[in-house]
Amino acid sequence: MPSAFQFQCHLVLIFLAASKGETRYLEVRDAGEDDPFLLLSEDLKRELSAGQIYRRSLRCIDMLSTEGQFTFTADQPQLHCATFFIGEPEELITIDYDFVNIDCQGGDFLKVFDGWILKGEKFPSSLDHPLTTSQRYVDFCESGNIQRSIRSSQNVAMIFFRIQQPGNGFTVTVKKNSNLFPCNVISQTPSGRFTMVIPHQHRNCSFSIIYPVVIKISDLILGHLNGLFLKKPSAGCAGVGDFVELLGGAGLDPSKMFPLADLCHSFHGSAQMKIGCDNTVLRMVSSGKHINRVTFEYHQLDLQETETRKENSIEEFCFPSI
Repeated sequence: MPSAFQFQCHLVLIFLAASKGETRYLEVRDAGEDDPFLLLSEDLKRELSAGQIYRRSLRCIDMLSTEGQFTFTADQPQLHCATFFIGEPEELITIDYDFVNIDCQGGDFLKVFDGWILKGEKFPSSLDHPLTTSQRYVDFCESGNIQRSIRSSQNVAMIFFRIQQPGNGFTVTVKKNSNLFPCNVISQTPSGRFTMVIPHQHRNCSFSIIYPVVIKISDLILGHLNGLFLKKPSAGCAGVGDFVELLGGAGLDPSKMFPLADLCHSFHGSAQMKIGCDNTVLRMVSSGKHINRVTFEYHQLDLQETETRKENSIEEFCFPSI
């Protein structure tokens, strides 16, 4: 049976719980008839002719994975609305305001968040994002014409809004931009292969997979300097500036997840792990002194694979939620 977190992310049936702008988080509504994750399919892209701009109306709760121009017009007071944007791992998202007609003085708002936020949990976490939490919010009612174009720091972003007067609304254009060194990614699919590279940057990068998965690391390079591998401590990763950790949990924020394994030695080969959590994260911590690289592949964990697990394995941690 799907867990509550899977309903949150797969159905994205959420609403804003704050009314005065101080509490900025999302909660789960009852399941509806539509599955916004269907919007992630390639069918939308096939509908477009060469050079044609994709246009459509937004729903109060929506998800988009394609470029285009999108308009929301309130047909009744809409108090708790959000649109989630997601791109490929190597893409950044730019949101341009084309037209905005809302009553800021009357309590309406239109805000962009750099990342995703669900039930108070953020991705990327506050520990891994280059901006402070307050800087990750761009409020149209505060910035107005000053900032009409916002670019995300990773492959996900969102807007959330309140529009009380029927007929009011806004239009935005969404564009994708290439990102040479992707850092902090939410996977659109339950299976795939990815290489994360952090070139002499002091930052932490997380790759989030919102499914129970089997993950296999095939290549890990840590502490690479002038063609040599630096010797690492023999016991654990404590005090090591460059390492990879596997995390699992039932929420969105990597900093609130359970640590399952640490890897602080470079290797070429294969290291596989089954993780039965609702959300699986591979997180690379980099000191900035070296070029770090990890290549991994993953696929969704099925029931047959869970039945063959070892009872004393760390893999047991999240299996009850499947």
